[in-house]
Amino acid sequence: MTTMAILTIFVLSVFVGFEVVSKVSTTLHTPLMSGANAIHGIILVGAILVADGATSTLETSLAILAVVLATINMVGGFVVTDRMLEMFKGKGGKK
Repeated sequence: MTTMAILTIFVLSVFVGFEVVSKVSTTLHTPLMSGANAIHGIILVGAILVADGATSTLETSLAILAVVLATINMVGGFVVTDRMLEMFKGKGGKK
């Protein structure tokens, strides 16, 4: 892939990701995060594959940035899901 193609994919994915997330209502955001964790994993694998095929310094830098951001996104999704599930657990002494 050329540097221009990778840069174009990166910029388009930033715009699409922002538009998709900004259109989700706040009350639906947390439940959707648990279902989206698998998609975040696929995005992380894709970012790693792009990083593997990088040939220039710019490609490598953008690919590493994509890996870091995808990792933060995936871990954040799991943390939010864990917090959401904790809210549904009962108190220790109550039945």
